Amino acid sequence: MPAPALDALIGNRRRRLSRRRLVIALLLSIVAALFALTLVLGQSYTSPGDVIRVLLGEDVPGAGFTVGQLRLPRAVLSVLAGLSFGLGGAAFQIMLRNPLASPDIIGISSGASAAAVFAIVVLSLDGPAVSVFAVAAGLGVALLVYALSSRNGVAGTRLILVGIGVSAMLESFILYVLSGAPAWTLQEALRWLTGSVNGAQLDQMLPLLVALAGFGGLLLSRTRDLEALRLGEDTAAALGVRIARTRIVVIVAAVGMIAFATAMAGPIAFVAFLSGPIAARLPGSNGSLLVPAALTGAILVLAGDYCGQFLLPSRYPVGVVTGALGAPYLIFLIVRINRSGGSP
Repeated sequence: MPAPALDALIGNRRRRLSRRRLVIALLLSIVAALFALTLVLGQSYTSPGDVIRVLLGEDVPGAGFTVGQLRLPRAVLSVLAGLSFGLGGAAFQIMLRNPLASPDIIGISSGASAAAVFAIVVLSLDGPAVSVFAVAAGLGVALLVYALSSRNGVAGTRLILVGIGVSAMLESFILYVLSGAPAWTLQEALRWLTGSVNGAQLDQMLPLLVALAGFGGLLLSRTRDLEALRLGEDTAAALGVRIARTRIVVIVAAVGMIAFATAMAGPIAFVAFLSGPIAARLPGSNGSLLVPAALTGAILVLAGDYCGQFLLPSRYPVGVVTGALGAPYLIFLIVRINRSGGSP
């Protein structure tokens, strides 16, 4: 390659890398700003100095409870759940090369929800026991959908259609269980189904943090393989990617993160579905979408929870706000796919 052309190529790569770093830094700044806003301003104002003192472990009258027991756990859970949903959803969409391949669509969230509702209503369980049921069911449904769609290899469209069918059956099961639920468990089940960070407690978030660190690190280690899969299976195989092994690793890691996040915060609607497409449309979002999508998910949950609590006429769980954003986009995406002849 001539020296001028090589220099131009290197310069272009450096500019793209610089823009990507700028986008990630901007997203991190937004997450930090929303996190700080959540701690400082709610129904009452707490000075940044008092917030910092609480975070350092000091006993500040009034602020110790408001910030340390109410706002901080809520903000931390919003960030952890948002990162998990955003990263896991983007991994599915990249691997299957389809923006509809989201846990919201293919039944994973419905599996966790069905198990949680059964545990709450029928078995009268609460707390960690419900989380265990939700995680196990999310993983089980993912394996079932994968097995049912793996004839002659896993096609993205087939997996989505199988997932939609499984999700519909699980939603019917949820409605059946709720129809006979006593009043004292119905409210708890509905709160969980909506997706909410109400009642978050710091001492219960360790499993989600470990899942995010472990499964998230595993997904990020597969960044190159996922980028190769975006070019098609034949191209990825020619580049040395082991298709079957990569898919299994990505599915297990993504489902594990999403199942743990769902167990803690409920199926916060459309965060996993929206994060990847939003990140892909950011200027300068070259390269892998995993990190930008994860940060976008955290922004969606933080902003959605704050809006639902303080910026709307009534208080709403975060799942209501994100659902109101995601449903129109899903309709728009389906219409666009239909007009383009089935190509996402």
